[in-house]
Amino acid sequence: MSVKDRVLELVLENLEVDAAAVVPAAKFIDDLGVSSMDLWELVLVMEDVFDLEVPDEDLAKIVTIQDAIDFIESCLGRKEV
Repeated sequence: MSVKDRVLELVLENLEVDAAAVVPAAKFIDDLGVSSMDLWELVLVMEDVFDLEVPDEDLAKIVTIQDAIDFIESCLGRKEV
């Protein structure tokens, strides 16, 4: 499963949002109506699933689902295998 597919799946599993609205361009707060607390909890889930850490300064940059996908892909690309 691609990072994109897994992130979209995690959003649907962990947030009470309309499935039709869950697209990469969707903004968590503005488009999906997610609270900052729910977004923080989703990030914790993503950290566990992808085995990475999101520093606070990077968390503020994750506005859209695509931002989350890009961040995770860049972290996974930097990990040593």
